[in-house]
Amino acid sequence: MLRRAGLRVTRPRRVILEILHRLGGHPDAHEIFADKAAREAGVSLATVYRTVKVLEETGAIQRHAFGDGPARFEQAQSGHHDHLIDIDTGEVIEFTSARIEALQEEIAATLGYEIVHHRLELYGRKKRD
Repeated sequence: MLRRAGLRVTRPRRVILEILHRLGGHPDAHEIFADKAAREAGVSLATVYRTVKVLEETGAIQRHAFGDGPARFEQAQSGHHDHLIDIDTGEVIEFTSARIEALQEEIAATLGYEIVHHRLELYGRKKRD
């Protein structure tokens, strides 16, 4: 992934990508920094911030700003997905919906537009019985 993005393979970059892959989900910089592999590799918090910025700029990872919380990161993926954020726990749930995608295309076409990029974030909480 690093080579495809035109980056040198350095230990911090490799370790951070491995952490993102292993953790899954959408960790923030502090969660990456707190990971055992980062500590063992001697990766500082400043290095995490610098590295995620470079990885984001090259498209190797994606940055998300959900609500007013910290920026969260995930490995770049080929398939599109949207997010549902639990406002009580901060959990980020990825989902896909052909119906939502079709409706967005229909709305854009009706208004005379072609969608070139979009991001859908839903915020909610679990229903209580």
